[in-house]
Amino acid sequence: MLDLLKILFTLAFLVALLRKKMQVGYVLLLGALLLAVMYLMPPMAVLSAIGGALKNTETVKLAVALTAIRGFELVTRENDVMSRMMLAAKGMLRGRKAFIISMPVLIGMLPSIGGAYFSAPMVEESTKGLAMKPDEKGFINYWFRHPWEYILPLYPGLVLAAALTGYDIRSIILSNLPYSITIMLAGFIFSMRGHMKEHVPVGRKTAIKNLPSFIPVLSVLVLVMAFGLGLHWALLAGLAGLVLYFRYTPRGIIRIFKHCLQPDVIFLIAGAMIFQEVMKDSGAVANLSRFFESTGIPLMPLLFVLPFVSGLLTGLSVGFVSATFPLILSLPAGRALPNVSFAYASGFLGVLLSPVHVCFILSREYFKADMWAMYKKILPAAGMVFAVAVTEHLLVMHGVL
Repeated sequence: MLDLLKILFTLAFLVALLRKKMQVGYVLLLGALLLAVMYLMPPMAVLSAIGGALKNTETVKLAVALTAIRGFELVTRENDVMSRMMLAAKGMLRGRKAFIISMPVLIGMLPSIGGAYFSAPMVEESTKGLAMKPDEKGFINYWFRHPWEYILPLYPGLVLAAALTGYDIRSIILSNLPYSITIMLAGFIFSMRGHMKEHVPVGRKTAIKNLPSFIPVLSVLVLVMAFGLGLHWALLAGLAGLVLYFRYTPRGIIRIFKHCLQPDVIFLIAGAMIFQEVMKDSGAVANLSRFFESTGIPLMPLLFVLPFVSGLLTGLSVGFVSATFPLILSLPAGRALPNVSFAYASGFLGVLLSPVHVCFILSREYFKADMWAMYKKILPAAGMVFAVAVTEHLLVMHGVL
């Protein structure tokens, strides 16, 4: 019970500071410090957690990816690549909604926690001229990049779940498919109301003429998805190609480099990774899982609470899968596919609602959106996914499906 109170207090602390519009990286660093104090972590253990977070290969990859994305965004914006992409999309996609969500949906296929920063300027470009608030833009960029995480085998959380449970990944994907469809439907319901009549169609000739503008983005997607290259390497390759194509001078390259290395981005990466490392090393997630197991709660609530809380705390699919699936699989009937699928749905709902989810942080930061205003859309949309998950689980377990 004490662990639950500590975690709730930490989350309240984070949310309170974020509501005051304090820079997210600093908030996460303060949250990590608070956790370390509450769990009485020795100074050497705290230093070890910080060192582990900063030396982690995922931290390095995220740092490279985010800095490369900033450079990628700058070069494409300066050379009107994004505006030409929007002209092409506007001509090829008939509906305004399809046009606006196309970029986060496409970029969401990249299994990267920094991808939200890649699609954000494209959402900004596609909504120019619309009376759309920052929180709605932030929601669109955040929400529509995430249907893939339930079904795309490029995402490591899904791969890890299949490895731990012993099910082939196809079976898990088919069980999770309704959740992905619901994410898309919920996104349409809770965003972009009243903007359809503002769509100004573009001629097909203009659209076809501007189709080559998609080459930089598609090149990154192909390198990642077809050739298995890490996103950070793919982005660096894409950025190098753009610099060469547009013939940037050495002075221009230095300017791009300076634009990439912003203190806010550095502190954001450090804060997110250190917070997650301290969360793990303090024993918070493991203790909380043991607490719920010892209470004698029936299986279905456990299948929801354990992964959901873990996802909420870590903001990562790999986090909730690695922290709770071994425990869930040890429970009676925990290995049944419907239970595994429901647990995955619950864990990712926690990730979607997590204030430390990097995609949420990046979307909110880019659009300067109010956190609570974004949550007003995220919460009911997540509620729809939860309702579908509960309904599917009950129907399958009672033999209806």
